[in-house]
Amino acid sequence: MGTWTAYDEELGAAVARARTGDEAAFAVAYRIVQPGLLGYLRGLVGEDAEDVASDAWLEIARDLGRFRGDGAGFRGWTAVIARHRALDHLRRQRVRPRATALESDVLDLPATHSTHDQAMEALSTERALELVSRLPRDQAEAVLLRVVVGLDGPAAARVLGKRPGAVRTAAHRGLRRLARELGARGVTDDGPRALGESE
Repeated sequence: MGTWTAYDEELGAAVARARTGDEAAFAVAYRIVQPGLLGYLRGLVGEDAEDVASDAWLEIARDLGRFRGDGAGFRGWTAVIARHRALDHLRRQRVRPRATALESDVLDLPATHSTHDQAMEALSTERALELVSRLPRDQAEAVLLRVVVGLDGPAAARVLGKRPGAVRTAAHRGLRRLARELGARGVTDDGPRALGESE
C-alpha cells in the first residue's frame, strides 16, 4: 500500500482543486484513480467494465461537490460508486458476477520505477491478476479492492458493506490461495536464488 500513499497526496490536492471547478485537476484525479477502478470493475463485470466505469465517472463528476475527504477517501468513495453501478449493470443483465481474465494494464499507473522493475512487476502482476479472476467472488473482490484499488481494510469494508474483519479474512484467504497457486506453478519467493543452489 506504500505506493498509494505517494499518489494519495497528489490525488487529494487534485480533488480539492477539482471541487472548485478546475477541469485539469479533475483529469489528474481521473488519471490516478481510473486504472485501479477499471481493474476492479473488470473483476465484477468483465468486458463491460469500461461502460460501467463511464457511468460511474459521470456520477462522480456530478456529485464531486458533496465529497469530503483526502486522496485515500476519494479512492474509497469512487469504488463505492463504481460498485453500485456494476451491481446495477449486473441486475439489468440478470447475471451473476462472473470470473474474467483481468488484463495487466489495470495497474498501468504512472511510476518512478526503473524499466527493469516495471518489467518484473508487470510479469508478476499479469500472473496474479489471471489467478485473482479464479477466486471465489468475495475473495476476489476483497483482493481487488485491497491490491488493485489500494484501499485499506476499513475502507474496503465500507465499499462492500461488510465488517472489516470479514473483508480482512476474505482478502487473507484469497491471497493465501494465490500464494498456493503460485507455489504450485513453481513461482516462489526464493525462485531466482534456487537456480544456482544445490539441495
